[in-house]
Amino acid sequence: MKKIQLLFLLIIGVSSFAMAQVVKKGGTEIATIKTPTVQCEECKQRIENYLSREEGVTKVVVDYKKKITKVTYVTDRTNYEAVKTAIANAGYDADDVTANPDSYKKLPTCCKKPEDGGGHAKKN
Repeated sequence: MKKIQLLFLLIIGVSSFAMAQVVKKGGTEIATIKTPTVQCEECKQRIENYLSREEGVTKVVVDYKKKITKVTYVTDRTNYEAVKTAIANAGYDADDVTANPDSYKKLPTCCKKPEDGGGHAKKN
């Protein structure tokens, strides 16, 4: 019985950790969103510029090496799901939301997934 309880607690702990983080501060929240298709500085700039025009978003920091985007937003103007949708509308995957296909097609080759012929060429 103790093994079952321990396994149950372990499963809950792992699943909680796997979820994106949302930190609340007053009337704002900071969401940490996995952006696995972000590959370069150009991708970073695209997402930061796109989200900076979204209502309620006050700060965006994209780390393309860690493939994480941190977004600070005002909670009474937008929400976590809307932020993920905005990233997807820019052409990139955001947690469980896949990129908008039309927006993805418009991305430059360097910003597309390697399996689609994108990415930067490796230097020898």
